[in-house]
Amino acid sequence: MARTTATGRTQPQQGPAQGRPPRRRRTFGDVVRALAAFVVLAVLVVGVPGSLLYFIGSPFPHHFDSDVLRQPITTETFVNSLAVVVWLAWAQFAACVLVEGKAAVSGVGLPQHIPGSGASQLLARQLVAALLLLGVGAATLTPGLAQIGTHHQAHQQARPGVAATAEQHPGASHEAQSTAVVAPQQDGARAGAVRSVEHAQGATKFYRIQPPEGRHHDSLWDIAQRHLGDGRRYKEIYALNKDRVQPDGSRLSQASLIRPGWVMEMPADAHGGDLVEMPAPHVAHDIQHYAEHGGAKDTVAEGAPAAHADPAPAPARHDAGTPPAAPADATVHAPAPAQATATAGDTGAGAHGGGLSALPEALIAAPLLAAGLLAALGRRRRTALWQSVTDGVLRTPRTPAGPQADAADALRIGADPDTVAFLDRGLRALSAKLDAEGRQLPTVYAAWLTTDELHLQLAWPEGRPPAPWQVGQDETFWRLARAALADDADTAAAAPYPGLAVLGTLDEARLLLNLEAVPGIVSLSGARPDREAVLASVAAELATNGWSDRMTVTLVGFAEDLTALAPARVRHLADVPEVIEIMAAETTQRLAALRNAGQDSVLTGRAGRAQHTQWAPHLVLIAGRPTEEEAERLAELAADAGRLGIGYLVAGGTAPLPGAAWELHVSAEGRLTAPLLGLDLVAQRLPAAHYAALLRLFAEAGGGDDGPEPGPGAPPFLVDLSDQGRPGVYARLLGTFELIGVDAPAAERSPLLHEALALLLLHREGVHPRVLAAALWPRGVTQDVRDALVDRLRDWLGTDADGSARMSFDDTGRIVLSTSVVSDWDVLQTLHHEADRGAAADDPAARRRLLTDALSLARGRLLEDRAIGRYGWLAHEIVDAQHPVLVAEIALALSALHLDAAKPKAAVAAVETGLIVAPDDERLWLELLRATHATGDPARVEAAAVSLLARAHTLGGPGRGLPPRVEALLDELLPTWRGSVAN
Repeated sequence: MARTTATGRTQPQQGPAQGRPPRRRRTFGDVVRALAAFVVLAVLVVGVPGSLLYFIGSPFPHHFDSDVLRQPITTETFVNSLAVVVWLAWAQFAACVLVEGKAAVSGVGLPQHIPGSGASQLLARQLVAALLLLGVGAATLTPGLAQIGTHHQAHQQARPGVAATAEQHPGASHEAQSTAVVAPQQDGARAGAVRSVEHAQGATKFYRIQPPEGRHHDSLWDIAQRHLGDGRRYKEIYALNKDRVQPDGSRLSQASLIRPGWVMEMPADAHGGDLVEMPAPHVAHDIQHYAEHGGAKDTVAEGAPAAHADPAPAPARHDAGTPPAAPADATVHAPAPAQATATAGDTGAGAHGGGLSALPEALIAAPLLAAGLLAALGRRRRTALWQSVTDGVLRTPRTPAGPQADAADALRIGADPDTVAFLDRGLRALSAKLDAEGRQLPTVYAAWLTTDELHLQLAWPEGRPPAPWQVGQDETFWRLARAALADDADTAAAAPYPGLAVLGTLDEARLLLNLEAVPGIVSLSGARPDREAVLASVAAELATNGWSDRMTVTLVGFAEDLTALAPARVRHLADVPEVIEIMAAETTQRLAALRNAGQDSVLTGRAGRAQHTQWAPHLVLIAGRPTEEEAERLAELAADAGRLGIGYLVAGGTAPLPGAAWELHVSAEGRLTAPLLGLDLVAQRLPAAHYAALLRLFAEAGGGDDGPEPGPGAPPFLVDLSDQGRPGVYARLLGTFELIGVDAPAAERSPLLHEALALLLLHREGVHPRVLAAALWPRGVTQDVRDALVDRLRDWLGTDADGSARMSFDDTGRIVLSTSVVSDWDVLQTLHHEADRGAAADDPAARRRLLTDALSLARGRLLEDRAIGRYGWLAHEIVDAQHPVLVAEIALALSALHLDAAKPKAAVAAVETGLIVAPDDERLWLELLRATHATGDPARVEAAAVSLLARAHTLGGPGRGLPPRVEALLDELLPTWRGSVAN
């Protein structure tokens, strides 16, 4: 799902200071290297052609005719031929210098790749980068895996008193560039920033540049498009703000380089909800706070409750239909990085006492992890539902509350199943293509995933990839554009790289490290809470990711049991000696399996459509630092693990682990660094509070002591079935969507309003505004559009007779419907509850009447007429599975009552109605045969058997027969069926 913010999507606010270490000052060595680069460039670009012209002249004949071809080859001819080669090489190098120089100076996009010029372009890149050390902008290398592949370009702007870096990575667009700013060391720039805005007029409109959120980054073009109606007017914004001192002490010098937190003065005709008109003192305070606190939001000054302050009163415009929260700006920004780990712990208590509920931003900012967890949660809920059916007591799924509700909402907001599908399908299609060409899978150390592209970073060059894959910025990168992946691509191959796990993000790109390909142990150092947050994120993602088939994830030293996330994948071991013993045996076994198969790597056996169990990866995560002896033994086991499909990620305490092949470090500010690998990322973490809430959420969903109540339980919303409880608005969700009690909205507004109302009706506990936006606009939406829909929905539903709004906000900020807005799903659950556990439970006639009324509501499957491309959120809702199960339960109960009353035909009718909604429920098939047999008509039994056999063919294909239990019952009721029906 998508994330909703004022700029389009949400993600933890990346404060400008982020804990990134300040760039060191230019040293004498930098100057020497820059001068040397200048000399080398001058020699190669100017000296080489000058020397050729001076010493050799033109290598071509002054005139050309047929006699030239018959002349003997002399020394001069040979020298001239060599000169032609040198001229071509020089021209190629000069083109590389031009391309690299333009990219470095402009800071826009990646340099264009010159065909066949890998080494030449790399040399030109390094020389240009060194030369720019003498200029105002210094080119740096972005965090890539420096020891694995080629560095990527970067662009840096230096300002007096402030250090800034603007980094690029594979696939990053200019708008996606993120600028990290270290606060100035002197107060002069701050004072100048305040003075520069004190001259602003009170009515001047301003816009604050938003931090990169989700897949969206602010640019002047986007700002002009939103607030001026024409992106081409970005030049007006640039002209108004050029060279103006910004909150961080730097100035706007290029229209293409803007930074989060900057304040832009807007033209007078600017419009939109993101703009503010404020007096100069307010601007000065805001800028001063920004300079003092590194970009952290001043929530107290803006009216939001602080940690030790009384909650600010809601604005006057916030009535019953508006969330009683801080300004809209506060609902879409996460805490500063240093506060992120305390979101659920420090603010969780207050989140449910008033104001908009604080959600776990770490989950929202991890779309791949959230997608895997959301899918696993859905599977667990469905398994528990069917288990309750098997046990004979249909349990109502528990509605999450408190931190668990916040965690569930965060998963719905953050999950991006489309990107997971792109990653999975792209990798499987690559495996299938390589297999068709008779080629092996390349060794992949890492992958960079952006919104539009997937980049694989290879251990070494492997030639050109199969289409639609292309060579990336050099031969160690393969790139796949999302739009180039065909819908009908062959994705039947086994998952080739299931060990990919997200470590963190750089701008818009996520780095996935292939843990099973690392030639040794990966060590993770840092403070214990930070290490455990990273390890928990990696473990949860490996357990639930959607780009793998089979996998074993062994966890050692984890405080909480993650088995509930994926019982078939995760196992816990007590200590390091036990894991050493087990992994020693498995390493020996895999080596023997490779020898017997005549293969040198698991990738060979995993390519194409291979489905060998021994090639499934085994990833070991150790949360506690091993002893030196244990570390040496682990290093011995991991020495050959790269080709065996085994990976080790081991906590190294506050210092790196001896013998580790790759060393990672996570800081308290959330930066994940690996100096030897050139990595500097925003770490993907799962803090302890979020981790605990997730585990409780899964425990409640799975049954048992922490799960649903042992008894059936009541539905979350019981309808008043008396005449006094007549609803003001009645919606039919079972079958085609219908509404009674409100006027039909405008045709162009109807789809969104209907879908929003359906979501609210299926979540009587309330829907977080960000969940609503993520459900209706999976690809993202701005906050003003979301709020406009909420207002429109509230106005459309209207008010009850007492004047109260039918749609309002609860004390957590979630949108809720009044009891006067009812759906047939609510009525169906209420009727079933009253018939089974209410006053009518002991009265067969009353019970039969209630069940008959309930079954009459089963007009078809849930939202049967849903439009293609809409209601995608239903895939993760338990109600989509709960509805047919509940209808089947009602049909079975009503059939039993009719049979007890000697009304077999009514019993058959009840079962046939249930089959409309639950056509593959085997219990209904059995009950249909019993009820039909009770009529005493063998012909009807034979007709029922024929219909069931046809239904089996429809559901499972022509080759599918009846389920064994159905066949056994037919053998008992109609012994001749095999000759008369089966043939």
